[in-house]
Amino acid sequence: MHITVVDSDVAYPVSSGKRLRTLNLLLPLVKRHHITYIGRGAGGEADVRASEFLAGLGLHPIMVDDPLPARNNLGFYARLAANMVQPYPYSIQSHITQRMGQAVARHAATTPIDVLQLENEAYLYTARGLDVPIVIQAHNIEANLWKRHYEIEKSPLKRAYIKEQWRKFLRFEGDAYRRADRVVCCSEADAALAARSYGPVATSIVDNGVDVDRFAAVAPDRNANKILFLGALDWRPNLDAVALLLGEIFPLLRAQVPSAELLVVGRHPPEQLRKKIAAREGVTLHADVPDVIPYLSQCALMTVPLRIGGGSRLKILEALAAGLPVVSTTIGAEGLELQDGVHLRLADGPADHALALAAALKDPAGSFARAAQGRTRVAARYGWPMLADRLETVWQSVASEHRSRSGNGHGRARLTAAE
Repeated sequence: MHITVVDSDVAYPVSSGKRLRTLNLLLPLVKRHHITYIGRGAGGEADVRASEFLAGLGLHPIMVDDPLPARNNLGFYARLAANMVQPYPYSIQSHITQRMGQAVARHAATTPIDVLQLENEAYLYTARGLDVPIVIQAHNIEANLWKRHYEIEKSPLKRAYIKEQWRKFLRFEGDAYRRADRVVCCSEADAALAARSYGPVATSIVDNGVDVDRFAAVAPDRNANKILFLGALDWRPNLDAVALLLGEIFPLLRAQVPSAELLVVGRHPPEQLRKKIAAREGVTLHADVPDVIPYLSQCALMTVPLRIGGGSRLKILEALAAGLPVVSTTIGAEGLELQDGVHLRLADGPADHALALAAALKDPAGSFARAAQGRTRVAARYGWPMLADRLETVWQSVASEHRSRSGNGHGRARLTAAE
């Protein structure tokens, strides 16, 4: 089949969970299908390197020089203010661009498309005028992220803005999901949430996964008192988790285990976070690292204190595939078929989370026994090749259904969800 993937976040370098998911689901399928990857690039040399990398993996890349608006200047705040009177959420509005629409249209004019897969529902507008089946990869149920952010925000002004973004996402996301031929969710929990929130939506479940072989050789240091926090540090849920960890959880832990150390590993940390970590005893920042395995190896425990989340956490799968014990909040481990006390520990609230971290450090034999159970579970349930096969089944299903509709005279062109 001819598959076209439209992506808002180019999957190179492979430095986030979303990029890992996108690539690892496509790579097992490039030998069986012709996959064109249309990515919204940053321009210049970065796009050249990304194109070479993706082509080397067997994909057929089309890089669109169309950088997203900067988020660290006065113009960003002006755009946020202007969004108050616009119908779509800011993070949707910023993805509606003529260049991406034109790139998909040019490609469709010369190449058959059996399935159009969108890595971000914001890009449904690129299907305008095309009579092709559409698959949306729901990396998260975005409205739920905004709901959870609203629930923990204390500033009245920010709460009002966040509530409005949440409302806009409910409307936009529901419309996009209902227009798609299939919405691929990362977990049964997300598929159920989509049904509750948006009514009749055609969903399939393709979990997040892990490269089991790559992490199998990792040997964490069970005698270390080092705890790992891993995640993109330019993503709002992770920034909230780090703030909670630094402000409440880690001080409580140090009161119980004075020798405990915290390693914060992630890409694009803001300057304010860099300064906060530099001022904290026992905490070190490792920014934009090329590989996370050395940090999995030198730690005895991973903490996932998320209060805002959706989809499922690839970092938990990676940690357990490496045999590294995990303490997570319930939200942090949401969507993963793992059991508290068997594969990992779940602890909500700063005091309980700190207590669970301390207990794990004081009982390495018990925590590593759970991690061993987790490694077995992850290897059997979350390998990328079997998950890619599920995605391939989705493609085959929607393509077959579309051919059947077209043969019966019921083919239709899509309108943009932004109309």
